[in-house]
Amino acid sequence: MPPHSPDSDGTSGATDDQLRDAVEAALRTVRDPEADVNVFEAGLVEDVHVTDGRVVVEADLRDFPPEEAEAVTATIVRATADVDGVEHAHVEHVQSRPDENDRDVGITAADRVVAVASAKGGVGKSTVATSLACALAADGESVGLFDADVYGPNVPELLSVSGPVHSDDDGNPIPVDAGGLEVMSVGLLSSSEPLAWRGAMAHDALSELFGETAWADPDTVVVDLPPGTGDVALTTLQDVPVDGVVFVTTPFHAAVSDTHRSMQLFEENDVPVLGVVSNMHEFVCESCGDRHELFDGADPVDALDVPGLAEIPFDSELQASPEPTPDGVSAHARTLASAVQRRLEEVWSVDVPDSAVDLRDVSPGERHDRVRAGFERLDPGETFYVVSDRDPTPVREFLLDLTDGEPLASFEVKRQNPETWVMRANTA
Repeated sequence: MPPHSPDSDGTSGATDDQLRDAVEAALRTVRDPEADVNVFEAGLVEDVHVTDGRVVVEADLRDFPPEEAEAVTATIVRATADVDGVEHAHVEHVQSRPDENDRDVGITAADRVVAVASAKGGVGKSTVATSLACALAADGESVGLFDADVYGPNVPELLSVSGPVHSDDDGNPIPVDAGGLEVMSVGLLSSSEPLAWRGAMAHDALSELFGETAWADPDTVVVDLPPGTGDVALTTLQDVPVDGVVFVTTPFHAAVSDTHRSMQLFEENDVPVLGVVSNMHEFVCESCGDRHELFDGADPVDALDVPGLAEIPFDSELQASPEPTPDGVSAHARTLASAVQRRLEEVWSVDVPDSAVDLRDVSPGERHDRVRAGFERLDPGETFYVVSDRDPTPVREFLLDLTDGEPLASFEVKRQNPETWVMRANTA
């Protein structure tokens, strides 16, 4: 039998093209039992690459929950690996993207924006931001990463990506693709020379990028801010609807003190602080396995009075370039991504009974009527809830009028997020 031709039992000795055909034939036997279509007909397999017996299947599984995506991935790998002549099979998760001229311009194209900030440089902020973006993408989200650190744009180097940055027909810059993760950075637009922009120049350049970048409809954009509370941070707060900010610090008392002051800037600008990442928290000796604290004394991060999202050790694994795939991110990054998603849900969801009176987007003339009607419908002892887009504390006096001055057993107002207040009241 001549070399490089399939034998009677399979494809051993086949060329790359022949092996690719055999792999595609095997994958066409993998079917969705509910839709009764194979993975190609369902649009899950984007492409198949074969090189010397090593097969990479590009699959778009972003519409699947994480557990189902893992199951589909395992099925594709098994079907591919069973083909005679395949030495190694791997599934690379990609995301189908619209045509270059079918994009949404501006960062408001994202369903939500998460900023990653730090009070000081050198605490691993960009590494955390990049790992967070990759972990969210690996979890099935469509994710963009915007490197707003105009003075030290490290994201391209961390992800091993480079320009050129192309434009759509209207001249809007299109993010660079990093294995399914969209990346925009000043570092992709400039040479390797240091940037020496004054505040106004940085403000203008950043505002243009925020407003003109053409995204492919991302679920989330992670914004890597420069350290501190200078012009760029203020520009971001002015130009971008930030849904939450993650702070990165080391457990060193001076860094934590500065972090507390930086948090106040975001809180004053109605940006929810999702929590803090304690980076370089400890070091685990590779030889003996013992854990060593890198900073002496009690952990000052506890005093920040915000949720702890992750404690990341000083680990060589975290120094490697992350990838937006399940195998391309560390366990610490996955933990952080889960914590961020959970905190966003906590901050932006409003969990109240169906009987709650919703005053959001209600004209002032109707607000009293709705409160009166809702309060009068209550059964004795039932808690009265009001959801409002402004502080509902004045409702207390109105309720006292409705009860003929009888005191309320309880009255509480909580600002759930920058756009929503929740009021709870009980009669005596």
